[in-house]
Amino acid sequence: MVADSAAMPLTGSGRVQSVSPGCALLLPGDNLPAWVFVNLRTDHAGEVGAVCIYQGVLQFARNPALRAFAEHHLVTEQKHLCLISAWLPSSRHSRLLSLWRLAGFLTGALPALFGPKAVYATIEAVETFVDLHYEEQVRALASQPALSDLRQTLLDCQADEVAHRNAAPVNQVGCCAPGAPWWALAQALRWH
Repeated sequence: MVADSAAMPLTGSGRVQSVSPGCALLLPGDNLPAWVFVNLRTDHAGEVGAVCIYQGVLQFARNPALRAFAEHHLVTEQKHLCLISAWLPSSRHSRLLSLWRLAGFLTGALPALFGPKAVYATIEAVETFVDLHYEEQVRALASQPALSDLRQTLLDCQADEVAHRNAAPVNQVGCCAPGAPWWALAQALRWH
């Protein structure tokens, strides 16, 4: 990630002042570095896709344990989407959200047709990528004390994503190493 020294104003009305106690967000007129907006746009698109992944799984999965897994993680991804949306004005959302919704849905639905093992492998691959993506941003934000609330939001989301990856039953997976088909699919559908 390359830090951009240019700052861009945060615009938009009706922004939420805070999403949780002690987590004040920037207000219209505050400035964020341009690279932060780029990353937040990617984060937002990724969380839109993540919600759709679990919706895709639920559309086709019949295994009760898999459905419970997907329902639980869908709620967390919806929370992440709300958190990221609170930081990113809608005018800065990706223009390709429809594509990311479709890609996310297919990333969940197609493995669900093949059963739990394929779904868990997909989740492990996707969440490994997301963990690394958030880690890059968290490191970059460490040098931005004024953005410590945003950094904490991303740290919280990252921790949840790692928990999702770790919740995929490893004993049922066994096919998640780089080079496995579902790893390749997850890498091809990056949310950029």
